[in-house]
Amino acid sequence: MNAFPWLSLLTALPVVGAGVVLVAGARSDRAARFLSVGFAVGALCIALLLWHGFDVNVGGMQLVEQHAWVPALHIQYHLGIDGLGLSMLLLSAIVTLISLGASWKIEDRVPLYFALILLVEACLFGAFTALNFIHWFTFWELCLIPAFFLIKIWGGPRRTPAATQFLVYTMAGSVAMLLSFLAMYLAANTFEFEELATIAQSGRLLPSLAASSSWMHLTPEHLGLVIFAGVFLGFAVKVPVIPFHTWLPDTYAEAPTGTTILLTGAMSKMGLYGFLRILVPIFAPQMQSVLTPLLWMAVATVVLGSLSAMAQTDLKRIFAYSSINHLGYCLLGIFAAVRYAGSDAQLLTQRAAALSGTMLQMFNHGITAATIFWFVAILETRSGGARELSDFGGLRRNAPVLAGMMGIALFSSLGLPGLNGFISEFLIFKGAFPLATWATALCTIGLLITAVFILNVIQRVFSGPLQERHSNFLDLSGKEQMLLAPAIALMFLLGLDPQILLSHLNATVLQLTNTIKF
Repeated sequence: MNAFPWLSLLTALPVVGAGVVLVAGARSDRAARFLSVGFAVGALCIALLLWHGFDVNVGGMQLVEQHAWVPALHIQYHLGIDGLGLSMLLLSAIVTLISLGASWKIEDRVPLYFALILLVEACLFGAFTALNFIHWFTFWELCLIPAFFLIKIWGGPRRTPAATQFLVYTMAGSVAMLLSFLAMYLAANTFEFEELATIAQSGRLLPSLAASSSWMHLTPEHLGLVIFAGVFLGFAVKVPVIPFHTWLPDTYAEAPTGTTILLTGAMSKMGLYGFLRILVPIFAPQMQSVLTPLLWMAVATVVLGSLSAMAQTDLKRIFAYSSINHLGYCLLGIFAAVRYAGSDAQLLTQRAAALSGTMLQMFNHGITAATIFWFVAILETRSGGARELSDFGGLRRNAPVLAGMMGIALFSSLGLPGLNGFISEFLIFKGAFPLATWATALCTIGLLITAVFILNVIQRVFSGPLQERHSNFLDLSGKEQMLLAPAIALMFLLGLDPQILLSHLNATVLQLTNTIKF
């Protein structure tokens, strides 16, 4: 299996699909829809094949492809996946299918819309497999282009400022990150992530940075913090981390729901993936030196995100802020894990638990958030575009199946035991509490607030008297139930047997844990 370029094929397939959809879809919108689903299903099948053939006992990279690209600049076409990368490939494939399902009723420029979704998927695959910075950065930036046009062309009334804000914010973060990596290249003469991590862990990166740059006569330690800040900013905007989050609510609210699903289900994970793949292995000492501010950012992301969600009345804005809140738990796990643990075996075990929970939460949040936004799209379509909580009420009477299935997704987001959201949050809190007790304790406030606004949504939308204008509100059709059932089943499956995913992550977690040294 290792001899065949599976990762290149996986990345190329949606690109080919986008071209086919544009050409064949010019004659038929129906053909564009089904062709896009066909290529997305093909990508999911390849991801499942990779999952089946993955060696769970290996913590390093598998399915490696490496070829010289621009040798003079040490730029290589370098691909590979470990457990983290594999889980993100599978998540991207699933979320893309959910996005296509939620976008099925798009009527304007259908071939272009579905082709752009496939291009986003290709960029996600590229970003989650590339191991050379320039190669990876190419996909990181290319992903913005189709996402921008999806928001700009098919978004809501304020789509233009929302799309512009999305592009400007993420580009600003990317520029800061690019400058930091150029500085590291001048110091280490490589763009390879693994080589940079090895140099940093050996203690040679900071002296090399100081020798290659006399900028403002900074000490090596201070120069390291400046370079770290640039890389951190690029990832913090993408997640987003509060206070770099202000682009997200408008973008999620104005984007067509299928695009919002891609943004929250997969693209936000690019930032967290960058934290785990790049920031922790290369900049763990710098993260340790500013650990308290980082933990305060995690607390703010969790607590303020949930408070902001509770204050909203628009369903898309509620779950936009809820997404910030849930990704804050991942930040807590990552930042707590870089705390110095010395040789204390118990604390090292807790670090592994926090990182396992973080990776599991990335996958679980992607599935749950994407499914919830799909339900929001269904509510919006059936109600003629209504999204305010006051627009609904009593829908359980006419749509009991919709109420039940959406309720499961909402309880998954709440963290109900037995569903996928519980175990990942439990692992994060279990691991983070001994490592960063005060921050973990404060983050539990977010759990309580999340329960409040989730239950409020359930009550306001499905309970109480049925409004007269919704007297003919339709329940989910048999076809819709069949399409939504796999996502709901996955919430139960990962909630009851999380080892299905954790078994593929354990070796990667142990390897990452061992790289965090001071």
